[in-house]
Amino acid sequence: MASASCLCLAVLLAMASAAAAQLSSTFYDTSCPNALSTIKSAVTTAVNNEPRMGASLLRMHFHDCFVDGCDASVLLNDTATFTGEQGAIPNKNSLRGFTVIDNIKTQVEAVCNQTVSCADILAVAARDSVVALGGPSWTVLLGRRDSTNASKSNAESDLPGPNLDLSNLTQLFANKNLNVTDLVALSGGHTIGQAQCRFFRDHIYNDTNINSTFASSLQGNCPRASGSGDANLAPLDAASPTTFNNDYFTNLVSQKGLLHSDQELFNGGSADSSVRSFASSASAFSSAFTAAMVKMGNISPKTGSQGQIRISCSKVN
Repeated sequence: MASASCLCLAVLLAMASAAAAQLSSTFYDTSCPNALSTIKSAVTTAVNNEPRMGASLLRMHFHDCFVDGCDASVLLNDTATFTGEQGAIPNKNSLRGFTVIDNIKTQVEAVCNQTVSCADILAVAARDSVVALGGPSWTVLLGRRDSTNASKSNAESDLPGPNLDLSNLTQLFANKNLNVTDLVALSGGHTIGQAQCRFFRDHIYNDTNINSTFASSLQGNCPRASGSGDANLAPLDAASPTTFNNDYFTNLVSQKGLLHSDQELFNGGSADSSVRSFASSASAFSSAFTAAMVKMGNISPKTGSQGQIRISCSKVN
């Protein structure tokens, strides 16, 4: 009888744990009904002021989720005694939009003190950024809590780099329970934003699977010598760099991917069919992208009593 009671208790605890980990689109409906409208207004203003900011906020959400889950750990500032994700190679002198998130957090705190997590703000801001640039909307699931630590080493091992081949990209996404279709769809976020010369130099000088005219057009602003013009920018989608659409995939079919990792998605491998599908159908891309964003937003969220609701996104309470 005792063992049966223990079994029942174990089942109940497991059910409670599963329920705690469940995100919900209505999480703030009662506790902070104005949260989403406050975030949307601030994001729209920021993107209208600088269209590139939409891409930066989308990228920040991605970089957050791929490292120990969607927990706002990427927002924790490096200090003299603490080196977190911001100091990692994929993020250092590259991630941007922190002041925009800080501004949004301040506005949200003004309407609901210590209620809305920075992790949820990032997730909603990514969605609102895409919408502000003409892209599709989706229902963001909410209820994440914020991490109290960040890992530089995990950021350097888990984030996909611009020089990876398809096999390594596929494995990194599989590690997060994202499949090849998700990989291609999420990479479509590169239909907006820009990249630094240091991230695409090898591709435009050394790769053969790139349109020669396209490569030449980039070389003038990205010298071959490392250390020269490293931070010079080029649009990830030269056709429509500030509009969220499916031009990125049309570019790949024409061998005009800016990054080596971009063009790897259309290079005779398992991702080719998805690229062709998204290049020929904007609706197919939108559908796959929104589904993949929801999946990505559900990577290992901290819920229930885990973590905390940070008052300031850049530091632990």
